[in-house]
Amino acid sequence: MLALAGTCPVFALGAQAQEKTWTKIRIATEGAFTPWNFTKPDGTLDGFEIDLYKDLCKRMKVECSIEAQSFDGIIPALNAGKFDAIMAGMSATAKREEVMAFTQPYGTTGQTFAVLKSSPLANMPLKDRVFSLSSNEAGAAAAIDELKPVLKGKVIGVQGSSIAANFLDKYLKSTAEIREYKTTEQHDLDLTAGRIDVIMASTAYLSGAAAKSGNEEMTLVGPRFQGGMLGRGSSVGLRKSDPELKAMFDKAITEAKADGTIEKLSMKYFGFDVTPR
Repeated sequence: MLALAGTCPVFALGAQAQEKTWTKIRIATEGAFTPWNFTKPDGTLDGFEIDLYKDLCKRMKVECSIEAQSFDGIIPALNAGKFDAIMAGMSATAKREEVMAFTQPYGTTGQTFAVLKSSPLANMPLKDRVFSLSSNEAGAAAAIDELKPVLKGKVIGVQGSSIAANFLDKYLKSTAEIREYKTTEQHDLDLTAGRIDVIMASTAYLSGAAAKSGNEEMTLVGPRFQGGMLGRGSSVGLRKSDPELKAMFDKAITEAKADGTIEKLSMKYFGFDVTPR
């Protein structure tokens, strides 16, 4: 929601475009991406981004509301004007920047794998090693090549329209069967039921999922990948036509990083600091 500030005669030559003054902001999240965002049994939203949006809106001195939105339709809904911003564990990538804008990142954890403890893949190589697709492309390529024989013929579950899905499509689709799901919770269920062999998602998400009741047999394996096509980190997604809103969010995120708020919320929900450096 916004108001138009400033006036100028319609007949004035070179009249400047009216700036948007934001007083209310409608935010969309997924509500199914623990611990970034999730829906509690009573239907209310909770998680790192739920606490963070409240803090950011307070800093911006605006009234905010948040609602759950299916992840696969979240960008079209933003650009259609259904809401004004996205906070849904969404990484800023070059592909997404073709159709939308992003603030600076407020969290980053990388992408990794999870399997059942009883799986032959439980000893997947390169556990906890971090490879950047941007600053260490050769090392990342070598790591992927090392994983291919291990994953050959396996079924990998991943959330559709996610950066992990893009990664698998680019690097492993000729090695393994890639099975896409509407939500991460759905591929968790298929993993624990033995219908798929391995899942790929945010390291932070998988850490939280493995700690949930019913997922005691889930364990994180293999290396972590970040950077490049996986983006700069989770950021607020915005319409390109709203630069004023981007500036507001960027300023608030800078302040939340500087005073330790993001680190504090990180420890609460992830158990480690996800503040971008």
